[in-house]
Amino acid sequence: MRHHVDHRHDRVLELVRARGSIRVTELAAELGVSPVTLRRDVDALADQGKVQRMHGAVVWPGEVRAEEPDVGGRVIGMIVPTTRYIFGDVVNGARKAVEAQGGRLVLGVSGYVDSEDPVQAGHLLNSGAEGLLVAPSWFGGSPADGQEEWLMACEAPTVLVERTASAVNPAALLDRVRTDRAHGAALAVSHFASLGHRSVAAVLQHGPHTAGITAGYLNAVQSLGLETVPGSPSVRTPGEEYDEVAEYLVEAVERHGVTAALVHSDEDAIVLVPRLQARGISVPEDLALIAYEDEVAALADVPLTAIAPPKQAVGELAAKLLLQRLAERHTGREPEPRQHLDLLPKLRVRASCGGLQAPPDAR
Repeated sequence: MRHHVDHRHDRVLELVRARGSIRVTELAAELGVSPVTLRRDVDALADQGKVQRMHGAVVWPGEVRAEEPDVGGRVIGMIVPTTRYIFGDVVNGARKAVEAQGGRLVLGVSGYVDSEDPVQAGHLLNSGAEGLLVAPSWFGGSPADGQEEWLMACEAPTVLVERTASAVNPAALLDRVRTDRAHGAALAVSHFASLGHRSVAAVLQHGPHTAGITAGYLNAVQSLGLETVPGSPSVRTPGEEYDEVAEYLVEAVERHGVTAALVHSDEDAIVLVPRLQARGISVPEDLALIAYEDEVAALADVPLTAIAPPKQAVGELAAKLLLQRLAERHTGREPEPRQHLDLLPKLRVRASCGGLQAPPDAR
């Protein structure tokens, strides 16, 4: 086995010396090995001072001068569960950041299937990706037992995107960039309170962001001294009929004096408005609404006030962080401390909140 490795190293040195510099992917193809295997060889040879690593290429020592441009561009892999919803903009932000530095972003889609994440990762790395931006299919937003194992075994630098992990989970050691969902929910509740609402409900989708939005909603209600709404937040499970959710809100208005509601997501809010109106609840006269995501909120019949995550900025900063990690690895610099970046969403005010300044006397 050692003989094969030594022979491969000799061939790497022979080819790099002959050409001066060569892309990692090209060299791997010529030797008939995976880019992952070749990167290990290059790392070992670079540690011995026999070659230099530079931006996706292997360079013979002395071939590159400080004033010369970098050789080639990096290939960055990105795995997302879908390109719909927030992830279209997240991917676009990452793509722009990578291309601005002369690199290329390649995409894998897991379809919210946990077992598909490592499959996509293996494919991207074997195709030449040097690092990964990953939004794993952790439906709770944080990994269940063992879901992080493939990530921690990955030798390529990795940055989590719009995902988190508890402090005791090994994945907490990874860099990550995400939207502060709890802050967004608190922002919505605070806006309702500033308009005079004292009883605010929440209807959320079951998914990766439920826990964060729930935490922000409950914290804001308690901190602002608002009334506790029975059964809120109500979490809509997959397959649950919208009519059932509408009935929950109608009961909240008629029996518990609710005058405002946070709804995740835009689509759910748009679907619920006509169902509420059919039951005699008008928006915003009887019930003020804030949607969470701001994908299509402005296009609703009654334009929806919405919490807008900084989607493109999440992708952009995650890509820049990964490129930094790759630069540290290829130059041998001491790596900077790991980073957990939480970006704050914005509130975009539209017609669905009305202008209520004090709660109504009675219904």
